[in-house]
Amino acid sequence: MRRPTSATELTRALPNANPRGLIARGLGRSYGDAAQNAGGTVVETTDVDAFTVDRDDEILVTAEAGASIDRLLRALVPQGAFVPVTPGTRYVTVGGAIAADIHGKNHHVKGSFCDHVRSMRLQLPHGDVVAIGPDADPELFWATAGGMGLTGTVVDATFACPPIGSSRLLVDTDRAADLDEVLELMEGDHAYDYSVAWIDLMARGRSLGRSVLTRGRFATHAEAVADGIATPLDYAADVLVGAPPFVPRGLLNRLTVAAFNELWFRKAPARRRDELQTIPAFFHPLDMVGGWNRIYGPGGFLQWQFVVPFGAEEALRHIVASLSAEHCTSFLAVLKRFGPGNPGPLSFPMEGWTLALDIPTGLSGLAALLDRLDDRVVEAGGRVYLAKDSRLRPDRLAEMYPRLDEWRAVRERVDPDRRLRSDLARRLGL
Repeated sequence: MRRPTSATELTRALPNANPRGLIARGLGRSYGDAAQNAGGTVVETTDVDAFTVDRDDEILVTAEAGASIDRLLRALVPQGAFVPVTPGTRYVTVGGAIAADIHGKNHHVKGSFCDHVRSMRLQLPHGDVVAIGPDADPELFWATAGGMGLTGTVVDATFACPPIGSSRLLVDTDRAADLDEVLELMEGDHAYDYSVAWIDLMARGRSLGRSVLTRGRFATHAEAVADGIATPLDYAADVLVGAPPFVPRGLLNRLTVAAFNELWFRKAPARRRDELQTIPAFFHPLDMVGGWNRIYGPGGFLQWQFVVPFGAEEALRHIVASLSAEHCTSFLAVLKRFGPGNPGPLSFPMEGWTLALDIPTGLSGLAALLDRLDDRVVEAGGRVYLAKDSRLRPDRLAEMYPRLDEWRAVRERVDPDRRLRSDLARRLGL
């Protein structure tokens, strides 16, 4: 493990890989093995985290690879700005956001993170640092977007950020009785900047896919003041409670998860409009619980996320029904609507429906179940998210990412000796 403390140290560290190769690592929130390199070198970038804000004609941030969304928000929000895209955790670095081409609750209208990147400096495996962007070596730029750190290592990047009038969101909530109802409601997502649905995967029968849909936009300065917020751009993102240090194996079982899901569904209003919520409550609720992953006990969990195109709703229903029939003990399952994808050959988002869920690893028959569901995703023309993957069969990769050979051609150009490697790359034959 190497831990440079400046961009200069980062660029010096990268060309010196050992025979097992090298991969950069941010805050390690990719769930799988994308930033692991057994027997090789891992360069941790979290101390390379300086950034500047330029507010001339628009809000442009230039941030080093290790700058986290958490750190950016603490500086940007009080200045009336937000990041262009945030996933469900703020503990993601800029380098990781580009390597995974992260998406959020606004993909249906704003796309993924790399759609907002104007330029970046990328260190190539042989040591040169190049400036690339959508108009400067676009093939390498888009191969890097979602390229899992295998085309080069991000040194820093410049990206556009939207202005905001307050640190509060006006949120609409709808409770949907089943999957068909929530899909119908989400047809109206174009009227909202942000949208996400929580799905009860323990529900069966007529309640299959029952959901709580939350959608919203940032409140203006005037709207926040009118609602009693004296300082509309104040921002606090504290951990409110910590998970217990030890959770016994088996705590998450059919009964406990079913009870939690029932409570979560029932506590949501059937219909509520214009509720004022904070940024952490709407975007990053799990970050408010310290060590939340310990809830899964010693066995841990895996996350599985897929997308299927519009028109493949029957495949989505089949997958939800299969998970429900197997009593999938997931209390965190979220459905989003994606807009069009970008030119990145390995970028995950495509126009359609995406479902992400946490699954305790102790579920009987889990590996075979997910293999079968992967097959259904492929049949529907969809794919799984590599940034969250830990178990995909390599023979499925090219079917899910039909432009894989384009990406491989770019990688061959910049890294013919395969100096950049990861456990994910070896497992999937990237």
